[in-house]
Amino acid sequence: MNQSADSLPPRAAVIINPAKGEAADVRAMMTTVSSNNGWAAPLFLETTPEDGGTSQARQALAENVDVVIAAGGDGTVRCVAAVLSGTGTALGIIPLGTGNLLARNLGLDINDPAAAAREALTGANRPIDVILATVDHARDQQLFLVMAGLGFDAAVMADTKDGLKDTVGWLAYVDAGIRKLPGRPVKATITIDAGHSTVHRLRGVTCGNCGKLQGGVELFPGARFDDGELDLMVVAPRGRLGWLGVLAGLFSRGRSKDPSVEYFHGKTAEISVATPQAFQLDGDPLGEASHLTLTVDAGALLVRQAGS
Repeated sequence: MNQSADSLPPRAAVIINPAKGEAADVRAMMTTVSSNNGWAAPLFLETTPEDGGTSQARQALAENVDVVIAAGGDGTVRCVAAVLSGTGTALGIIPLGTGNLLARNLGLDINDPAAAAREALTGANRPIDVILATVDHARDQQLFLVMAGLGFDAAVMADTKDGLKDTVGWLAYVDAGIRKLPGRPVKATITIDAGHSTVHRLRGVTCGNCGKLQGGVELFPGARFDDGELDLMVVAPRGRLGWLGVLAGLFSRGRSKDPSVEYFHGKTAEISVATPQAFQLDGDPLGEASHLTLTVDAGALLVRQAGS
């Protein structure tokens, strides 16, 4: 007699970035954790340089797994989430990247892959917002979970040396940031919720779905995954000491009156810049853009967190 589908043990799909040094260990660990918690042997799918997790996530859904686990950095997580958003299938995370920003903001243990694996199997589902980005009036939207940048921060991401990231981790971004401090501002127009437009001369604009970065820095104080809003930060240093004003604005948790940093909030945002600027989504450099439309899709993605 065939065993009914309802009596089968749950099964996870694990989408692994094989470029991460811990990838081989994740396979053995996930097999053990699954067995110890009454789950079937996992389905393992590897990303490729050409496909960061999109087709693998679609294959996982076709296999009707109970949770899809992204084992990699923020780029892998974003690609998998783009497929899972709106499906009702939960995303689990085993953080193996340099930033691991989504995992940090969810409160996952970024230093203990086994603990993260257990949470991905046995944790509670939490709905979070995602933000949809339309770049240069393209037909297709792109999704991000943590932050998008146009200008300075995207240029930093693009100029960060991979070898240095492997050696010193997130401090490699500091090295790139120092090298990118010189530069000229660009004229930009920003419209929030289709309302009044404001004009700026800025070095960069960053959109956040949550607030925490590496090193305990909170870029968007009070920002939450589930508030149905996006947060926008405009960076416009003035004069030789302008970057000190930016730092003061960041470390004052949004209370500084220095115009070097301004914050905006809303459900949609439209950003136009006079000349194309570097552009990034969740830390992935994606070339240049001159127009960006951002829209919140509230509660569209289920993620696994530690059970209450």
